[in-house]
Amino acid sequence: MTIVRFAPAKRLRGSVTPPADKSISHRAAILGAMAAEPVRVRNYLHAEDTTSTLNAIRALGALVTVQGDGVIIRGTGLRNTTELEGPLDVGNAGTLMRLLPGWLAGQEGRSYTLDGDESIRRRPVDRIAEPLTRMGARIDATEGRLPPFTVHGAHLRSIAYDLPVASAQVKSCVLLAGLMADGATTVLEPAPSRDHTERMLAAAGVTVHRNGPYLTVTNVDELTLDDVTVPGDPSSAAFMIAAGVLVGGSRIQVLGSGTNWTRTGFHRILERMGGIVVGELEEAPGDEVLAHEPIGDLEVAHGPLVGTVIDAEEVPLAIDELPLVALLGCFAEGETVVGGAQELRLKESDRIATVVHGLNALGGDLEATEDGFVVRGTGGLRGGTISSHGDHRLAMLGAIAGLASDEGVEVVGMEAADVSYPTFTEDLGSLLGR
Repeated sequence: MTIVRFAPAKRLRGSVTPPADKSISHRAAILGAMAAEPVRVRNYLHAEDTTSTLNAIRALGALVTVQGDGVIIRGTGLRNTTELEGPLDVGNAGTLMRLLPGWLAGQEGRSYTLDGDESIRRRPVDRIAEPLTRMGARIDATEGRLPPFTVHGAHLRSIAYDLPVASAQVKSCVLLAGLMADGATTVLEPAPSRDHTERMLAAAGVTVHRNGPYLTVTNVDELTLDDVTVPGDPSSAAFMIAAGVLVGGSRIQVLGSGTNWTRTGFHRILERMGGIVVGELEEAPGDEVLAHEPIGDLEVAHGPLVGTVIDAEEVPLAIDELPLVALLGCFAEGETVVGGAQELRLKESDRIATVVHGLNALGGDLEATEDGFVVRGTGGLRGGTISSHGDHRLAMLGAIAGLASDEGVEVVGMEAADVSYPTFTEDLGSLLGR
C-alpha cells in the first residue's frame, strides 16, 4: 500500500490535460464489441477499470488491438458472443458490471457469470436485475442482489421501465438490452443522468427518441459505429479545478475536457459557491438526442467560497464530484448541505461515511446524514492522514486537501488513483512546477 504526502502548495500555475473520459471509454469498448464492423476508439483511457472492460470484451469474442493512445475493436455483433467456461472478471469496474449484462441478457441460450474484486462484491445489482428479468432474462445473484451473479440470456421483450432512482448505469443497461428486444423499449428517468450511452447509440444509427423524461430505443439488427474520439474526463478534471480554486494565488488551464451538460453539474455548483471557472460549457439540448460529445478548455483561478445546498435533483449530474463539494465546503463560509445522495453509499466505498470521517480527521467539521452530509465551513483544514479505502476518488481528494491544508496530508493507498487517473500525481506535480 503506497503512502504519499502532499505538502501545502504556495500556488498552482500552468495547464493540464485530464485523462480520457472513463464513462465514455467503457461505453465505446462495449458498443464497439457489439458492432458489426471494426471501430477505432481514439484517446481511450488506459487505466485499471477500462482495461477490465477490454479484457471482458476479448473474453466474449471481440478482437482488441491497442494502437498508441487508442484501440481498434473488431466486435462479435449483437447476438454472437462467445460462450465461457469461467466467470467474467470485472475487477473494480462498477460501470462494466452494470452495463455489460444489458448486452448479455440478449444472448439467447447462453449464460454468463460476472465477478470482481472484494469491493465490487459489495455493490448491489438488483436494480439492473429487475428490468432485465421483466424483459425475459434470468439473473441469479448472491443473496439475491450481490455479485457474483449469473445472467441467463433469453429472447427479450420490450418494456416501459420507470427508474426508481436516476442512474445512468441502470438506464444504459436497459437501453442496451432494448436493442435486442422485440419492439421499442422506453425508460422513464426521474431526473436527468449522464447521456453518453444514448449519444453513442444515436451515432451508431439506432433510433433514439427523447420526450421529456421518457427515452425510447428501437430494436436493431446490427450496430454500425464510426470512429469515436474520447474527450478528457470532467470528473478527473474536477480535482484539478478544485485545486486551482482552493490553493491561494493559483491560476491554471484545464485543456480538452468534456463539456457535456450532464457531466458539468459540479461546475454549476462551484460557480454558485463563488468559484472562478471560465469556459464554454454545453447547454442542455432539450429533447434532442445529440450524436457527439463536446470538448472545451477551462480557466480556473483561486477565490473565496460560500456554502450552498445541493438537492436530490442535482445529484445525478454531479455524483462523482460530491466528495469534492465536501472538501470545498470545508474552506467555504457558512454551511454546505448535500441531500438525496444515498447513491454515494454504493460506490467503491461508502463515500458518505469515508468522506466525512476522512475530512473530519484533517480538521473539518462534517456530519453524515442518511442521504448526504452537512459541512460547516471552518475556512480551511489542518492536515493529517487520510485513507483511500481503495477508492480512487478518495485518494485524489486527500491529495487536493493536502495542497490546500495548513500542514499537509498523507494519503494511505494512493495507488487507488490508478483506477481512473494513472498520471494524477505527475499532472499535479506539473502544476506545482516540478
